[in-house]
Amino acid sequence: MPECPELHLAGRFINRVCGALVFAGGVERSPVGRGPEVPFRSEAYGISAISRGKELRLTLSALDPAAGPPPQDLVFRFGMSGSFRLCPAAELPRHAHLRFLTRESPPRALCFVDPRRFGSWRLGDAWQPERGPCVISEYQAFRENVLKNLDDRAFDKPICEVLLNQKYFNGIGNYLRAEILYRLKIPPFEKARTVLEALQEQEKMKKDPSLTLSKNVKLRQENPDLLELCHTVPTEVITAELLDPEQSDNYAAFKNWLQCYLVPGMSSLRDRSGRTIWFQGEPGPMAPKGQRPRKASRKKSPELKTEPEAEPSPKVTPRASKQRRRAAVKPPKSELKEEEKEEEADGPRKGHGRGRRKATAAPALPEVPLGVRRSCRISACRGKGEAGSPCGFGAHVQPLLCERHLLPPPEGQVRGQEELRQGLATDQG
Repeated sequence: MPECPELHLAGRFINRVCGALVFAGGVERSPVGRGPEVPFRSEAYGISAISRGKELRLTLSALDPAAGPPPQDLVFRFGMSGSFRLCPAAELPRHAHLRFLTRESPPRALCFVDPRRFGSWRLGDAWQPERGPCVISEYQAFRENVLKNLDDRAFDKPICEVLLNQKYFNGIGNYLRAEILYRLKIPPFEKARTVLEALQEQEKMKKDPSLTLSKNVKLRQENPDLLELCHTVPTEVITAELLDPEQSDNYAAFKNWLQCYLVPGMSSLRDRSGRTIWFQGEPGPMAPKGQRPRKASRKKSPELKTEPEAEPSPKVTPRASKQRRRAAVKPPKSELKEEEKEEEADGPRKGHGRGRRKATAAPALPEVPLGVRRSCRISACRGKGEAGSPCGFGAHVQPLLCERHLLPPPEGQVRGQEELRQGLATDQG
């Protein structure tokens, strides 16, 4: 969700790019925009912006006040994804819910873009009355507003939840509260009043008349308190322009700036409002019951990912483990093909049939008619014939009739070809 640095940079962006532009016509609104129609129309007007906490105000002013309409103010809330963009009117981005067109040719459009449609706008110049002073532009008023209202029941909650209360911390959001508490080593679920009451004593010490201005400034710089960091931490983002709307590729710099929020190794818990708070160390005495702190996973650096040893091993499922066992027994097809090529190069293929004995040289046998072979093969499989031979026939016909048992005949049992044929004819008859 955009916080006070994003709103402040958006206002700076609008003032910079729209300072020399002249807008004309009416204000276009999409049918699904979460805001009213803008009853403003002028042939030449300018746009300026100012931010306060998590709100931004646009002012539409006619260049000729005497001939044009009175100024029109719009106060925007960005929701979770709101932003402003300047683009050609013919190439409007998606989710551009409010559009201000320039008078140039071809025209351009200043668009309020909000993909998730949580952002909104309202007519008038009034800020939301329930919001306190801005932590950036109204720091002294912000500080006094917090310290003089510590009796409020709102400060009975954990400090991480109170930092999101816009009545006292206007502009602080989820990533800012994590960074502020981390730098001060304050447990996020410490009671807010316990943390802030200590600042009242420090405030008295800093107002000691015996301290010179230089010593007072040095004391504040060396020992910043929580309220001071609510001002200086957002100012760091603004000064470095880490979230500048004109630089869409600057998220890497912002990510490097973060010390706690979404940083690997940090813990996280959900507060009572459902928001995730990131921290280091103990959560504090008011941590929600039944939750265990979760730690952000430490991702490997890109340098390690390029090396084979640094690549993560795939998750092993039961099916994958079975496939691995099968692969251990049966080599891949590619390996089999390579082996076959090697075998073809070296000589005849080996082991092509399962359980086949190695062929040996056998003496030449007399030729048997095809019909006789087929009939012998069928009867042999049915187990017919005389016992004493593997095929069920006598040993004298074994070498000729059974192709599965091509064994050399016993000595002295070979008959002539004509005599064998007569014996076969008698058996078949």
